[in-house]
Amino acid sequence: MNDRVARESNPTILIADDQADVREALRLLLKAESIASVGVADPAAAMDAVRKREFACALIDCNYSRDTTSGEEGLALLETLRQLAPELPVVAMTAWGNVPLTVEAMRRGAADFVEKPWDNARLVSVLRAQIALAESARKQRRLEAENALLRGEAGEELIAESPAMRRVLALVERIAASDANVLVLGENGTGKGVLAQRLHQRSPRAARSLVKVNMGGIAESVFESELFGHVRGAYTDAKSERIGRFELADGGTLFLDEVGNVPAAQQPKLLRVLEDGEFERLGSSRTQKIDVRLVSATNADLALEVAEGRFRRDLLYRLNTLEVHLPPLRERAEDILPLARSFLMRNAARYGRDGLRLAPSAERALTGWRWPGNVRELQHLMERAALLAEHDEVSAAALAFGQSTPQPAADLDGMTLEQAEAHLVQRALGRFDGNLQRAADALGITRQSLYRRLEKHELRDASGDAD
Repeated sequence: MNDRVARESNPTILIADDQADVREALRLLLKAESIASVGVADPAAAMDAVRKREFACALIDCNYSRDTTSGEEGLALLETLRQLAPELPVVAMTAWGNVPLTVEAMRRGAADFVEKPWDNARLVSVLRAQIALAESARKQRRLEAENALLRGEAGEELIAESPAMRRVLALVERIAASDANVLVLGENGTGKGVLAQRLHQRSPRAARSLVKVNMGGIAESVFESELFGHVRGAYTDAKSERIGRFELADGGTLFLDEVGNVPAAQQPKLLRVLEDGEFERLGSSRTQKIDVRLVSATNADLALEVAEGRFRRDLLYRLNTLEVHLPPLRERAEDILPLARSFLMRNAARYGRDGLRLAPSAERALTGWRWPGNVRELQHLMERAALLAEHDEVSAAALAFGQSTPQPAADLDGMTLEQAEAHLVQRALGRFDGNLQRAADALGITRQSLYRRLEKHELRDASGDAD
């Protein structure tokens, strides 16, 4: 059982009351109901506890030793807890018959209230109701965030007729059940995202989320917010709280694609959560625990990146507990035709072209091609064939080979500034086999500047991995 499941089935409640006998009585009552509790004697200790860990609910007295009648200390604590942990339900304990204080506590955000001296049955009922409501709201937020993030990402099949891919899948079957971090290496378009999905599906975490993140596509200015989330007001445009990718993947698998593109300034933050399993949302001082299995992928030579000072050696050690090398398509010739038929059938169904099949000439052409774009190139080729084929039998001519091959050097003198920039970016990516850092260095710009130009000229697909 992972940590997240344990937290959900055994909720812990924070009790804040300055009387030790009250805290002990509540502890024993809740223990009998299989509800754990942490007791503190004053507001400062309550705030410190919430900063350090998660609670299912907080039960706070409204009066403490400094002020035993007005309830102002408790109301101030209530407001602070709502700021520290907006999702935490807070139940206020008020003296019997103190209607004005009860109303004010509810106005300031209390989820419910119980009277002192309390009725055991009512107290337990109130706390269980708030725990259930908070858990339901948390699951709904998580589901909405997952849907927004993962909508439309259908699973891809892994075809492995070749000896090279059979060895890869055999390794995946051996390591899937572990929680060890995995680094998937391979050229652009070899299907590293599909392999990450296979690892997740074969793991004990398969019932939980697989969250995919393109690390190269995250601007450095929003890196922490994307990965760790933020609280409302963390920065000017933070109008509401945001759940980060690590939190979305809690209990499941997090896939960091293009991990070699993590900016140097952000690498220590990633290292910390991998080492300690802890993080804070941006704008919050409350540390959260996380239980995530990490799968990363890159086409970069991380050993060279480490040697040249662009990637932390200790971060690489955390990422590559296990390594899986995906062979390029040209080294797995036995997989070309099964993959092509699968892609053609899928696209034929998508575009209403049932009955499409490959002619012998097309099959010979497919097996004779060098596949510089690997599986992604084959996917795109089969989609074009499904759209453009004039007959049910797809000939070699209908495959439109060569549309993605490098073109001869162009005459820059005849180009506009925009055209020249796009041309130079394409050439740099081609020279360095899609390695973004080396291409950016050759162009004399930063990696993030290169990403902006890829988006600007709609060249982004040229640098992403096949899913």
